[in-house]
Amino acid sequence: MLTAEPNPNAVAFHELAGLSPAARNRLMQRTEGDMTKFLQGAAPIIEAVRTEADAALVRFAEAFDGAKITEATIAATPAEMDAAFDQLDRPLITAMEYAADNIRRFHEAQMPSQMWMKEIRPGVLVGERVSPIDSAALYSPRGKGSFPSMTLMTAIPAVVAGVPRPVILTPAGPDGQIDPATLVAARLAGVSDVFKAGGAVAVAAAAFGTRTVPRCCVFEGPGSPWVIAAKRLLQHHIGSSVSAGPSESIVLADDSLDPRLIALDLLIESEHGSDSSTFLVTWSRSTALAVQQAVPGLWAKMSAQRRRFSADVLCGEKGGIILTDSPAAAYDFINAYAPEHLQIMTKAPFDHLPFIRNAGEILLGEHAPSSVANYMMGPNAVLPTAGAAKYSSALGVHTFLKSSSLAHLTASGLREMAPHTHRFATYEGFDAHANAVAPGARG
Repeated sequence: MLTAEPNPNAVAFHELAGLSPAARNRLMQRTEGDMTKFLQGAAPIIEAVRTEADAALVRFAEAFDGAKITEATIAATPAEMDAAFDQLDRPLITAMEYAADNIRRFHEAQMPSQMWMKEIRPGVLVGERVSPIDSAALYSPRGKGSFPSMTLMTAIPAVVAGVPRPVILTPAGPDGQIDPATLVAARLAGVSDVFKAGGAVAVAAAAFGTRTVPRCCVFEGPGSPWVIAAKRLLQHHIGSSVSAGPSESIVLADDSLDPRLIALDLLIESEHGSDSSTFLVTWSRSTALAVQQAVPGLWAKMSAQRRRFSADVLCGEKGGIILTDSPAAAYDFINAYAPEHLQIMTKAPFDHLPFIRNAGEILLGEHAPSSVANYMMGPNAVLPTAGAAKYSSALGVHTFLKSSSLAHLTASGLREMAPHTHRFATYEGFDAHANAVAPGARG
């Protein structure tokens, strides 16, 4: 058993019981905590897109992405989508097809009944009808790489839900082209409309519409703080249900598994970027110290950029190891943090599940690393961040569905409800309400 004290120059080590309330609150902070500069910066971008439309998309593509495009090349053509298949290795396409099939199966199983009605009293039938929204803008970010997996995760549930007009927005690369894997993912998902626009520009284009980009009802998908800021500023123009910002994760562990395996999975979400948040939460000091010692050896097997991202997170203020004095304290921290990703790395993960209330996704056991969940398993990897898992859910078919309440009364049902309704309306002072159900009013 390890008894050495943690190295202060390695992965950050926090003993939760000894932290002040202020220090504990700092552990809860995410990149989206202070959005002031992003809100201020996004406002003029949004206004430019509103007034200049496609011309702004062209101008900002060069300014922000170094991409030279024209108004005529904002939209991907069918020929470009066909050609994308020739630019990828067949094994990658096979992996994407396998992932798409799993994602589709999960979301088909998630679909609710189209309509239901129930007679709650004689002659009183109530229910609900579910229908898809008319249009959806689906975002595939590209700032730190290309993410065709996110295209599958956003587009497939929209298609399964029956959205008549799903469109994909993604930044162009420096060559002015869309990432070919993103185009393949779009085709596999069943979406034919793909447009070159990124960040706040993409949100504004979908909110207002341009000559090329159609105006959409919702904008969904993960993105940078610029995307989040634009969604907030445009909330009265376009809807968005999943606040998917920079990646964040917690690995919950005890002393029943190999610490190196825990360290291996701890690094997964930390490599997304310096704005990510990643914690190991454990009540086992030996596990905490062993994981801390194992991480540098695993960093050595990563590229310089991903290693730097991971070290920035795990050695900074938004990540590291949290040692609690009990399992209950670990559960309390997790529920207060409400992580995007939670992996329970114990030999008996289902024993801990009843104590977890707030998490975007919960991965159970040593054989369910978030890398597999992010790509292959089927449940959606677009998840609420910044504590939003306390009140919102992962992206899914319900993101692209809306419900209408249904109600039907027979004559006998109305006779029963009318007197009660008349009394309520009279008390609240609504004369027309009361008159509509007054005795003799309806013959």
